[in-house]
Amino acid sequence: MLITLSPARRDTPLTLSRNGDVLTINGEVFDFTPLPEGATLPREAIASDWFAGPVERVGGTLRLTLVLPHGANAPQETLFPAPLTLTGNGPVALPSYELETPDAD
Repeated sequence: MLITLSPARRDTPLTLSRNGDVLTINGEVFDFTPLPEGATLPREAIASDWFAGPVERVGGTLRLTLVLPHGANAPQETLFPAPLTLTGNGPVALPSYELETPDAD
C-alpha cells in the first residue's frame, strides 16, 4: 500500500492502522479489498473527509492520498511528509502532529 500524505491544519490528530487492504482511520474502517486491479474509486465515493484523492489499485498495490492533520507548531517532516509504503499490518507511524514545547518554569 502506498499512501501519499496531504498536510492540513486541523484540530483532530490522525490515527491509522492497516490490515491487508483494510485501513482504520480514527476508529472508522475502510475495506478496499473489493477494488479490482486497474480500478479507481473516486474521492467523492468515499464517505470520509480524511481522503484527499481517489483510491487506485495499480500493479496489485493500493495507492491513496490521506489528509495529514497538524497543529499550529508542526515540524518540517509533517509539513512536507514523505510518502508511506506499507508492507506490514498494524498501527501506522505518522509524522508528529506538532512539535513538543518545553514547559516554561
